[in-house]
Amino acid sequence: MTAILRITLTLGLLVLTSTIGLALDVPKAKETKLGKYMTAREAYEIVQSEPGKTLFVDVRTRAELMFVGMTHMIDGHVPFVEMNEFGEWDEANTRYKLDVVPTFSQSVEKLLAAKGLTKSDRVILMCRSGDRSARAVNALADAGFTNAWSQIDGFEGDLSKEGRRDVNGWKKESLPWTYKLDKSKVYLPPR
Repeated sequence: MTAILRITLTLGLLVLTSTIGLALDVPKAKETKLGKYMTAREAYEIVQSEPGKTLFVDVRTRAELMFVGMTHMIDGHVPFVEMNEFGEWDEANTRYKLDVVPTFSQSVEKLLAAKGLTKSDRVILMCRSGDRSARAVNALADAGFTNAWSQIDGFEGDLSKEGRRDVNGWKKESLPWTYKLDKSKVYLPPR
């Protein structure tokens, strides 16, 4: 009986995984080289059902984790970009300049190895709204990852017409999150 239940659950998960992202209308800015997308709810369900077969990484900045919150469901936090150390201004985006973290792909590889996974195993990346996670997936694809997914609505979600992030996303879906950081999961830059 247990074997039948296990087979049924496995088949159900295979169907779910194969259909994830098929009905999503992905904006150009969120498209990736690998073409693999899922919503916050789908990421939650996969991490819940197959935690040993999935690496879930938050790619937001350290400041975003500290001031906006995080989910303890992630395996680790590896920022794709960080604020420029000199506080330079990015006129085009009207914000502080963000620099790509040069060790991003290698840091994700370390998390994979620690979990006993490889570059062909499922990696889910989450950022604020899905734009940065798409660029991070592309960086992983360039580094030889073949099963990297962008969680397209991010932790906070897309902007509404009023300019607030209350359309979709991890928090909007009422998925587990907290302001308490888990030091064992957050990125601590090498010194």
